[in-house]
Amino acid sequence: MKIVVDENMPYAQTLFSQLGEVVALPGRAIRTTDLIDADALMVRSVTQVSHALIDGATRLRFVGSATAGEDHLDFNALHAQGIHGTAAPGCNKVGVAEYVISALLVLAQQQGFKLTDRTVGIVGVGHVGHYLSERLAALGIKTLLCDPPRQDRENLTEMVDIDTLIAQSDVVTFHTPLTKTGAHPTYHLMNQARLDALASGSILINAARGPIVDNQALKARLARGDIDAVLDVYEQEPEVDLALMDQLTFATPHIAGYGLEGKARGTTMVFNALCEHLGLPHRAHASELLPTAPIPHVALAQPWQQSDLMALTQLVYDIRRDDSDFRRAMHEAGDDKPAQRTAFDQLRKNYWDRREYSAITVAGQADFGLQSLAKLGFSIEEHA
Repeated sequence: MKIVVDENMPYAQTLFSQLGEVVALPGRAIRTTDLIDADALMVRSVTQVSHALIDGATRLRFVGSATAGEDHLDFNALHAQGIHGTAAPGCNKVGVAEYVISALLVLAQQQGFKLTDRTVGIVGVGHVGHYLSERLAALGIKTLLCDPPRQDRENLTEMVDIDTLIAQSDVVTFHTPLTKTGAHPTYHLMNQARLDALASGSILINAARGPIVDNQALKARLARGDIDAVLDVYEQEPEVDLALMDQLTFATPHIAGYGLEGKARGTTMVFNALCEHLGLPHRAHASELLPTAPIPHVALAQPWQQSDLMALTQLVYDIRRDDSDFRRAMHEAGDDKPAQRTAFDQLRKNYWDRREYSAITVAGQADFGLQSLAKLGFSIEEHA
């Protein structure tokens, strides 16, 4: 059995070599000729799995994407050739939520406001949006939720429409798939009119798909200088509009959900799906693959305060690290688009082993407020 995998998929060699020959290739460079004698293909979001890619791959019977998003997979084309396709929904939800929380904590510190005084509007309440809303609730932060497709399916009364959400939120963060058709398309969902509707002092975050926000309209809105924008995704990525990047409060190279745990979950989910498809007993668990965190244990000497949260979360992730690395790489590339594409992909390929809050155990007495940290995602150890 021959399995072609994206070279940036962690633990792929370890897992899939149990089933056959593994060929690792750069995700953007995978071509039809690479799949002629392949039985399975494992990708990430940079590989567009279309009819053009799989045409002629007569042995191919399984395509798995170790990502939460599916917009790069043409399921109609796969089904037409009798190929089973699957993704890894929810694998990156923790990393994306912690990315958003880091951005908000840093901004609150820099601008001198309390997050508990802000309302966060979450557009898209699937795996990521739901998880984020629960974590923000653990911090005592009010949220508004908008997800028209889910509201249509489930008749949820607690949802609001996007224009109401924009009017009533201090922060607007997007966690939707990219769609251009249907009753609720998300392409340019945040258009010029909605960008203009953002109140002065608002924060806009997009860690979903670049074209959800009209990037040219965003440039015009940011030129007024009265809102903050945090982008992890861009309309033309891996090419980046440097003028837009310089207007952003934080800019990162599509790594919001790129934590080690999330990537391991994505790989194990598609590995298990392939094994199930083949009728094999093999199964893998992400926790069995992960190394010990650099700082695995923290002991509290007294009850934690909201002011301590920044220090605790920075032991795991600080968005400013990725922002600094990204700006440096993009400015070195300049307006050379091939150099930008290379730099963008290299930042992702060589991304550091970022962990999740759960990788740290916080220890302390039972009355130190550890349960709140557990709700945020930290592992805890209570002492009598």
